[in-house]
Amino acid sequence: MTEERLRIARELHDVLSHSLATISLQAGVGLHLVNDRPEQAREALHAIRQVSNDALGQARAALSVVRGTGEERSQATPGLADLDALVMSVRATGLAVDLAVDLESPAIPDVISATAYRIVQEALTNVMRHAGPGALARTRIGTVHGWLQIDVTDDGIGAALPVPSPGHGLRGLSERAGAVGGELRAGPAPGGGFALHARLPLGVKQ
Repeated sequence: MTEERLRIARELHDVLSHSLATISLQAGVGLHLVNDRPEQAREALHAIRQVSNDALGQARAALSVVRGTGEERSQATPGLADLDALVMSVRATGLAVDLAVDLESPAIPDVISATAYRIVQEALTNVMRHAGPGALARTRIGTVHGWLQIDVTDDGIGAALPVPSPGHGLRGLSERAGAVGGELRAGPAPGGGFALHARLPLGVKQ
């Protein structure tokens, strides 16, 4: 029961953390453009509506487990196939994202696919929050010798700031990776910026 509560807490944190960060940035875009470029401000409002609706659906799905019904969760859990949509929503906030996915086999176990999505989602959320304006986030996903490897790096200013103790996000990602037999590390990158690396085993049971 404790492990299930922790899993649900991680799920809610990742959904709400990313969605609120995206909504905050999009709201800033809308406020900046509302007088001079109202059509672009309208696009920001549409993006906020879409992100908030998606977040509500995923939050309901996670909470359905607490209530004893898991039907919604299985339908709403995103995976690798949803990365393009995730990256598009992040780019709409003004952050440049370079995504490359190279999979030897499309048959990635569902639990690994879902875990990988959440890792990328939280990593990009951290870039949005801490990297500063003009940063570029590079996301690389590939399969190597029975592992799914994930690298998310940025060239922002976040690593130049005082490093606090690990927050709920990175700690939760480490727990997610460990729960499926994987591992994750994150910290300042050589030469500046921040880097996250994770690898998840492809041989887990569905």
